[in-house]
Amino acid sequence: MKELIFTGSAVAMITPMCDDGSVNFAELKKMAEFQVESGTDALVVCGTTGESATLEDDEHLECIRCVVEAVQGRVPVIAGTGSNNTAHAVMMSKEAAALGADALLLVTPYYNKTSQTGLVKSFFTIADSTDLPAIIYNVPSRTGVNIQPETALELSRHPMIRGLKEASGNIAQVVRIAALCGEELPLYSGNDDQVVPLLSVGGKGVISVAANVAPAQMHQMCQLWFDGKTKESAAMQLELSELCSALFCDVNPIPVKAAMNMLGWDAGDCRLPLVEPSEANLARIEKALRDTGLL
Repeated sequence: MKELIFTGSAVAMITPMCDDGSVNFAELKKMAEFQVESGTDALVVCGTTGESATLEDDEHLECIRCVVEAVQGRVPVIAGTGSNNTAHAVMMSKEAAALGADALLLVTPYYNKTSQTGLVKSFFTIADSTDLPAIIYNVPSRTGVNIQPETALELSRHPMIRGLKEASGNIAQVVRIAALCGEELPLYSGNDDQVVPLLSVGGKGVISVAANVAPAQMHQMCQLWFDGKTKESAAMQLELSELCSALFCDVNPIPVKAAMNMLGWDAGDCRLPLVEPSEANLARIEKALRDTGLL
């Protein structure tokens, strides 16, 4: 069995922006502190929810530095360093390691649409480049590339690949991966609405968008499961279902940044090409926050 990077709920942090569109590092530091104080088990910085696709490299690395310094080793900090360019991912991974990140989150190469063999070679190359453990991120709706179960098995054989964030939404695929890989490839849900189903087949937790606004609840849902209180955990999944759905009523992270602003954070806007949600979606997000007692 491989050493786990974390169990429970890791937040996929937003990247707050100032009015002029620059990164609001002061607010990012406050958000990191809030997450730790709320019981979040790990922090993921500069993933999809952190708008990594529109961050310049220097901003990206400064976000990692900011969160590492704020957390001060209390929980793992996982740096998103994946890319469609393997060489760029290697460079960013080395920089993240130098900044003190505890682990890497590596999304599948996007747009290039490589083969399954190409996926393995790319991930192995990145994993070989640092001493940090890595979680592979499968999100075919974003990237156009799906990690097949047999490919996941091959990836599990690398000693530094310590997890798979599964966001395909395909429970049958998740079950097949769990059956093939067992404890050699810890599974984390990449979908807030499928946390308990994934835990039920041996998953170790979630990398959560909803944890930005409900960190204690997402942590508790996982902890209840680990404590053997499966009915209570499942009940929380159902109670949070509309919140999880509302936070994906538009392209992530548009809704969650709107929700954070509603809760009094200076989350700012998303960078173009992402734009503000519609009035209908704003109303839905606000209602979900109120119905769950967050607002």
